[in-house]
Amino acid sequence: MIPPLLAQPSCVNEAGSWCKTIHDLTGVEWLASYSELLIAKPLNIVFILLVAFGMRYFVHRTINGLTRGNGKTPKLLQPLKERRGDTLTAELLSERRKQRARTIGSVLKSIASFLIFGIAAMYVLKVFDVELGPVLASAGVLGVAVAFGAQNLVRDFLSGMFMMVEDQYGVGDVVDLGEATGTVEAVGLRVTTLRDLNGTVWYVRNGEILRVGNSSQGFAVAVVDFPISHNSDVEKAIEVAGEVAAEATSREPLSQDVLEPPEMLGVDQITSDTITLRLTTKVRPGKQWAVQRRLRAEIKRAYDDSDIQPPYPNGRPVTPTSPGQA
Repeated sequence: MIPPLLAQPSCVNEAGSWCKTIHDLTGVEWLASYSELLIAKPLNIVFILLVAFGMRYFVHRTINGLTRGNGKTPKLLQPLKERRGDTLTAELLSERRKQRARTIGSVLKSIASFLIFGIAAMYVLKVFDVELGPVLASAGVLGVAVAFGAQNLVRDFLSGMFMMVEDQYGVGDVVDLGEATGTVEAVGLRVTTLRDLNGTVWYVRNGEILRVGNSSQGFAVAVVDFPISHNSDVEKAIEVAGEVAAEATSREPLSQDVLEPPEMLGVDQITSDTITLRLTTKVRPGKQWAVQRRLRAEIKRAYDDSDIQPPYPNGRPVTPTSPGQA
């Protein structure tokens, strides 16, 4: 009697089967019996993985092509709105677009890889005759548990994604994020990096940003307040300040940053010690502080020449003279 392990397997009679093909090629019965497990299924798995890697390579290459701008707006960003200030140099604007496209492209590549390899994993399990229903149900429960435990991380990523798509701010913008104010150096999906006027670098989680004040979009307004004493001629002070501001903004270097002629608003506030005058002018975004400093210096010099007194000469308040005082 022939031992069972050495008996010819019944599958050799199935035309076109791996069992018959291996038996015809090798004549080894045990190898033919296990051909489905040792040869057919591994080949199917290799084929599935090759297709998955090929699709991943093709998708990633397509995304990389869409995120390369070569000095221009990347194709990936063209359907999205872009907010930028006129103060951004070509180098900063290029870096901002590059970083934005690179970040969005990285997310798209991660999503593509997850979907492609996820589908490939299901096909591999199907090769081993594994029921996918219980596996998908377990994966769903595990995903909910992980999302619940890492909800802050998920919130950071979602907030960062919306900031990128909406272009709320970018590299080179001067922003106020609440606890931190400064120039944006890097924008990521989880953290925004900015440097304040003192040189301190702040790392702000995107999920913690509740409001954004961007001083680098469209235009800015330079507001100049200058106090005078109660003894000064207010009309003369208003006239001098308006003439000086108009003349200063018409020449270099302020003429490059000022968009509209200065507007003298007049008396803004009156206290027991001072009368505060206010002047405003529309300037290029991010240039309001430089314009304010320059106008203050020009107006202070003109007031000294016109004998318009500040409220605290020599560090002492000026007491207003009443009509009955000499």
